[in-house]
Amino acid sequence: MKNAKWIAVMMLVAFVGMAAAQKIGNSTIVTKVPFDFVVADRVVPAGEYVVQAATMDGSSLGIRNAFARVSLLSPTSTTEGKLAAAHYAMVFTRYGDRYFLTGIKLQGSKIAYRLPESKAEKELRAQNMSATEEVLLAARR
Repeated sequence: MKNAKWIAVMMLVAFVGMAAAQKIGNSTIVTKVPFDFVVADRVVPAGEYVVQAATMDGSSLGIRNAFARVSLLSPTSTTEGKLAAAHYAMVFTRYGDRYFLTGIKLQGSKIAYRLPESKAEKELRAQNMSATEEVLLAARR
């Protein structure tokens, strides 16, 4: 009986995880970014960006700007908030005039995708630079 309860709990956890992964897997979001920014230790130019899952489980995102010929992958981790996001969005952290892509939010989902901190961002944070969060609304494609 204990094994049956344990299996039921594990199946429920697996289904929740698969639903979260499918949420980004089924979503392609697009937004126009009006500034250069850093993602995966690479500076990319302003322009229209398309973001979508690069892996079935949503553990990596593909970020593309066809016009600027930018295409890269970034690993992600997930966090769960108390409220579902009201909009699709790309989340940036700004230090002075430098922007770093730090997350993706999906409308209707409590799950947020976090991108790893770049070396440059770690250095700025270590220098106690003040940071602000910038959110750019995106659309689902």
